[in-house]
Amino acid sequence: MRNTFGNIFTLTTFGESHGEAVGGVVDGMPAGIAIDTGFIQQELDRRRPGQSRITTSRQEADRVELLSGVFEGRSTGCPIGFIVRNTNQHSQDYENMRCLFRPSHADYTYQQKYGIRDHRGGGRSSARITIARCVGGALAKLALRELGITIQAYTSQVGTIALQGDYTCYDLANAETNIVRCPDTMVAKEMEDLIASVKAKGDTIGGIITCVIKGCPPGLGEPEFGKLHAQLGAAMLGINAVKGFEYGEGFGCVATKGSQQNDVFRNEEGRITTASNHSGGIQGGISNGQDIYFRVAFKPVATILQEQETVDLEGNHTTLKARGRHDPCVLPRAVPIVEAMAAMVILDNWLASKTVKL
Repeated sequence: MRNTFGNIFTLTTFGESHGEAVGGVVDGMPAGIAIDTGFIQQELDRRRPGQSRITTSRQEADRVELLSGVFEGRSTGCPIGFIVRNTNQHSQDYENMRCLFRPSHADYTYQQKYGIRDHRGGGRSSARITIARCVGGALAKLALRELGITIQAYTSQVGTIALQGDYTCYDLANAETNIVRCPDTMVAKEMEDLIASVKAKGDTIGGIITCVIKGCPPGLGEPEFGKLHAQLGAAMLGINAVKGFEYGEGFGCVATKGSQQNDVFRNEEGRITTASNHSGGIQGGISNGQDIYFRVAFKPVATILQEQETVDLEGNHTTLKARGRHDPCVLPRAVPIVEAMAAMVILDNWLASKTVKL
């Protein structure tokens, strides 16, 4: 099982949904970075369960403990170990699933690969493991902050309810003013009502998160097989429930002509820039200095509170009705996870390029 992400800036994670704790080790963090523990906790609070009526009711404080690699408020360059303890597991809720395969979960594939699985909340395949990614991403954000690079994600679609404009049409700071994390408050209310309606029926719904990276210098990315958009895509597709990734205009560009898609270069007061940004800030697999933007599609959560057909460990047909506390839509809590993965990719590539000095 591969549990390490990154090349120079790396995150190695451990833990299960219903185990004692989730944690990890970040290596490659530049020395001398101011470590704002309040900011790290804030990023975890954005991901934590039980934060609104449209998320799981599981109550976890998700308090992070930094164990190493920080001295007098700054990173030392040594590995940063951290832990977040689980305190509100209801493992009994999963006892009826011990010998069954939940539809569209990792139960069957884990059983086939390892011959054993933790049926309590999915064990290692649970979205709770993304806690470690948020901590790693928060540390990466602290380093990127000193480089003037910012990362902002937001919910742009839930079901069929979608924002009509691109990211330039909205004040993205408004995304944190509502529980759906959508920058348009009126659309956010429609999304919230839809999620609440779906939840009341014991069902789930998916959607899209858009992410924007500003201030990224040109030159990040490692062709031929380490293109920046490929790394971002791999990072996003590694998040639980993600089914699709597109950057720039993505699939929408196929309906246009090259004359409409090409980003014409300009010299603005000695700085090379482009008149448009259909490319999404990446050309030839390398950042070009423009905003990087991409979209991530999340499927409806696989755990629904309705009876479904399935089979048991012996292949016998049976039925399952899930119990427990589950998200009817992952998007509100997935926004900080998308940002975290993007932050780690960008910092890892900056460290590889050394195009800018801290």
